[in-house]
Amino acid sequence: MLRLATLDDIPLIRTLADRIWWAHYPALIGPGQVAYMLAQMYSAEALERQMREEGQQFWMIQPGPQPLGYLAVSGRGPGSYFLNKFYLDTTQQRQGIGGQAFRALLEQYPDLHELRLTVNRRNIKSINFYFKIGFNIETCVDIPIGEGYVMDDFQMLWKKPAGG
Repeated sequence: MLRLATLDDIPLIRTLADRIWWAHYPALIGPGQVAYMLAQMYSAEALERQMREEGQQFWMIQPGPQPLGYLAVSGRGPGSYFLNKFYLDTTQQRQGIGGQAFRALLEQYPDLHELRLTVNRRNIKSINFYFKIGFNIETCVDIPIGEGYVMDDFQMLWKKPAGG
């Protein structure tokens, strides 16, 4: 289900990001912000920096021969992680793949006790998915990202169940 991504996967991650973002985000944040964020976060240089310098581990969501999405996780302290990215091709959603990928991700980090992420406050579909897999809203965050754009997000938290 998950395959650890390498620098060789950067072109594939960029292709998936472009397809997924343009299918989902223009209605939420507008095409200008989509283009800006893709350029900032998904250039080959940006992805290499995230992998090499920022400590993000990328995982390809690959239940079959072709990857359908990707995840990126970074450590924040003992047992604490941040889910930087969780994207699945929009044509593959609502088939249980996201939930399977999340469970597979948890298996990769046996020390994980809490996991945070941010999600756009208007992204109801994703928020509902995160609720379904056990996340709760922790706080609202507004993150200026340049060029006058702001990410107006919920920060969500998943905690390992007691005895789990």
